[in-house]
Amino acid sequence: MSGECGRRTGEDHHASSHGDKFRHIYVESKVLRLKRTERILAHFPKAEVIEIRHYKDVFNRRRQNPAVQHQHQNLIIAAKEGRLVYPGAPVCQSFGNAHFFYTSCVMNCVFDCEYCYLKGMYPSGNLVVFVNLEDIFEEVRGLLAKFPVYLCVSYDTDLMAVEGLTGYVEEWARFVRSNPGLSIEVRTKSRHLCTETLQQAAPGDGRVIYAVTLSPEEVIRAYEHGTGTLEGRLRAARSFMDAGFPVRLCFDPMIYMPGWEEIYDRMIRQASETIDFLRVRDFSVGSFRISETYLKPMRRALPRAAVVQYPFELTDGYYHYPAVLADRMELFMEHAIRLCAGDAEIFRWEE
Repeated sequence: MSGECGRRTGEDHHASSHGDKFRHIYVESKVLRLKRTERILAHFPKAEVIEIRHYKDVFNRRRQNPAVQHQHQNLIIAAKEGRLVYPGAPVCQSFGNAHFFYTSCVMNCVFDCEYCYLKGMYPSGNLVVFVNLEDIFEEVRGLLAKFPVYLCVSYDTDLMAVEGLTGYVEEWARFVRSNPGLSIEVRTKSRHLCTETLQQAAPGDGRVIYAVTLSPEEVIRAYEHGTGTLEGRLRAARSFMDAGFPVRLCFDPMIYMPGWEEIYDRMIRQASETIDFLRVRDFSVGSFRISETYLKPMRRALPRAAVVQYPFELTDGYYHYPAVLADRMELFMEHAIRLCAGDAEIFRWEE
């Protein structure tokens, strides 16, 4: 990769600088000689490469602390087996698509958001890259033979943050061009742009959607460690738009903190001054919610993290802010968007 892919750009240092990032890299025997594996390993000449039978032998070890382990991530390179494409989760928005799916060609994230459900879902904080992307493509083709597919490809990771390492966003964009019934969403909190990817992944007919998650700077500093600044994310969103891609702005999840109204008002004003909201494809609004199954281990691992220790309410297996507060926050954001974007389409998560 070329352009900005290999350069360090301030924040997003996980994404754009390689070298000493991973001291140990575990590689499944069956993928050790693949060209894609070799390209990834070439970024880490100083790393110790350890051959393993199966990624779960490392990833699923007992007594790991994903939150602590994330501070010193190792990389695992593997082949994904079994089912490769899944129906969208109830806590995520389908954006009006009847056939909403997701896939995980990378597990875990180089960013370290304290409230991220991955800390409660996975037993490990290590990053797994699946290099059998063609097998995922084949399963998607099988679905496309039945109906059009809306697919989230940056679901259990931030693909844009590791684009300089994997090149997967570019590969997915090429796959979309050759499969007319497919639309994909690439969601990111990164300011990192791979200019070569934007050049090669032509926007075509708008079926590659870049969804940029926007958070107030106060939330980013407190809880979204390693991610792009608000200013950086806004610049990235504007670059996607200028390159001809449809852009979704995601104010989701909204995080409660004292003075949240003033904080989010300041964020929306900064966003509207940087981006023409009338050019945005659509908007996503939702307050923080998480599966009961995930939150419990997160609270054990992060006893001092206010964002996960909040006294949430539990409804049908999902923790969320009290209904009155959640409604107030989401309506506040909807109103703020309307002031800038008129009758733009706003998707609000509902149970």
